[in-house]
Amino acid sequence: MIASFIDPPQTETFCLRNATLPAICVPGISGPSREGLVRADIVISDGRIAMVATPGAASPEIEAVDLKGAQVWPAFTDMHTHLDKGHIWGRRPNPDGSFEGALEAVRGDRDRHWSAEDVRARMDFSLRCAYAHGTRLIRTHLDSLGPQHRISWPVFAEMREAWKGRIDLQAAALIPLDATADKAWFDELVGLIVECGGLLGGLTRMGPNLEAELDLLFRTAIDNGLDIDLHVDETADAEVRTLAAIAEAALRHKYEGQVVVGHCCSLARQDADTAARTIDKVAEAGLAVVSLPMCNMYLQDRNGGTPSWRGVTLFKELAAAGVATAVSSDNTRDPFYAYGDLDPAEVFREAVRILHLDHPLDEAARVVTRTPALILRRPELGVIEADGPADLVIFRARDWSELLSRPQSDRVVLRDGRAIDRTLPDYSELDHLLECPK
Repeated sequence: MIASFIDPPQTETFCLRNATLPAICVPGISGPSREGLVRADIVISDGRIAMVATPGAASPEIEAVDLKGAQVWPAFTDMHTHLDKGHIWGRRPNPDGSFEGALEAVRGDRDRHWSAEDVRARMDFSLRCAYAHGTRLIRTHLDSLGPQHRISWPVFAEMREAWKGRIDLQAAALIPLDATADKAWFDELVGLIVECGGLLGGLTRMGPNLEAELDLLFRTAIDNGLDIDLHVDETADAEVRTLAAIAEAALRHKYEGQVVVGHCCSLARQDADTAARTIDKVAEAGLAVVSLPMCNMYLQDRNGGTPSWRGVTLFKELAAAGVATAVSSDNTRDPFYAYGDLDPAEVFREAVRILHLDHPLDEAARVVTRTPALILRRPELGVIEADGPADLVIFRARDWSELLSRPQSDRVVLRDGRAIDRTLPDYSELDHLLECPK
């Protein structure tokens, strides 16, 4: 077990004294703050938060540990991942780091290797990493072109049950929307999604049939009571503008479900007037946007030379327009992103740097906690408040500079008020999958 810098009491009721909290994650807290950080005592009882109060307000008779200003965050929400692709880099790397190279590499690996056993083993490995880092809720996209949908969706349902109480899992289908022209297959996929409690999703592309494809998607979502989560405009080509078409479709259908759009990279390449009109339309339609800064900076502008842009969407402009915005891990050790470990603390640290979420950092913590939890319809997560779950991440860092300057590998993760074993699985566990044909 990884050595920790504090040992929370083992009593049913105890207090974390002198904690530093991101105020954006603590509804109703009062008191002086510095760059959005406030001091508080947190009383935990029977695995839940009994009280969040100003320092010294908790009864001195309660057993306590003095955090001396260490930061306490709610457990993370990682709202855009690819658990079915994770950790295939060792057997199928991306030859040139490009988006096209990633597509081809994943296609070959999926056709050769993605049996139920293979997908299950890699999903479980990824979830053990995420759990050790402090994640409570994950949404994954599942490659769902036939026949893979008959393999991955049942495995997802199995893993969701196996991980119940540790990490809650959601899943969205990932297909090119033009594939919905195959009615028999699409009907079968929708049936699987409904059976497994998933979401509709896919990849939008410019083309003469885009409006019709979106109409079918929204009608299907409405008929089956499903939310939608899409991969959108993951390109530097400013002429790729499916984001606006999605917002218009949501308005046209008076859609009342949740629509999440991920990536939206080309928005940042468009002229100011075009981008502003699209952002206004996105806000009007109530779409939520998730940026994947690590993956997009890795893939975008790969041309053999030094990249000239960061590959991310207009995150601050979307947020300023009232659009719900978050960041997430995306791919992990696969051809779309060669690195990563499903660690939202890393995602947050890199997002601050890539997206300039600093100066000030007052509300930045929301992007991996409160906002994604709200988007995924789990408002009780991502916050620290009385009667909420005592699922917390404690960092040694006392301020933003300390938090963002080191990887916080010695963090303490509490689940139901108890410190978990944060030992990460060894990569050697995956060695047997390197040559395991489907």
